[in-house]
Amino acid sequence: MKPVLEHSWNVAPAEARAIQQQLRSKVRQQNSAALRRLRYVAGIDISVKANWATAAVVVLGFPDLELVEVVTSRQEVRFPYVPGLLSFRECPAILAAAAKLSVEPQLLLLDGQGIAHPRRFGLAAHLGVLFEIASIGCAKTRLLGEHDEPHELAGSYTDLWDGNEQIGGVLRTRTGVKPLYISVGHRVELPTALDLVLQCCVKYRLPEPTRLAHQAAGGTLRRKIGEKPPD
Repeated sequence: MKPVLEHSWNVAPAEARAIQQQLRSKVRQQNSAALRRLRYVAGIDISVKANWATAAVVVLGFPDLELVEVVTSRQEVRFPYVPGLLSFRECPAILAAAAKLSVEPQLLLLDGQGIAHPRRFGLAAHLGVLFEIASIGCAKTRLLGEHDEPHELAGSYTDLWDGNEQIGGVLRTRTGVKPLYISVGHRVELPTALDLVLQCCVKYRLPEPTRLAHQAAGGTLRRKIGEKPPD
């Protein structure tokens, strides 16, 4: 799996913000035609320890959510921790992992933000644009915006607003547990994103693709299939 758009990652924070501002115009909030024949969904997560990042991409079948492929990559982190610029710390390792995939997903789910971001270009939007693929941000915490608390029942949601702009939805994936912050990354509409995230939640608060990606990045996912080792 290779990106269709590339740019330098060896940049200063000011240039990184400029890249975000430049690329944000490429985000599309309409459903990709590929979602009508969705067969594979990829979950992406990353673990950073002692300035080394391990990125994991797991591919699951859809709608059965059976694990199909796991790839990882370990790289030194070369970009400083700057709120709002985490994609510049994480994307190089994610791209290296994604390059190992033999199965082409039609959708990316990420533990991070899409357009629910100060410059409307979080990690899910960034990777969606680079790969020109439908992507959804499924964050465990809010980066910005205001919302009412959704009902306690699973499937309930409220709108996430930044001023007069709706930037996402606050979705209760399991009854009585904390909600997730869902935002469009690229090539998907928010109602579709909310529905797809719910379909990917089986027994847990987190959607299965990102839950397994978190385990793979942390080295705790048992090798149910032939996992490609990290770099």
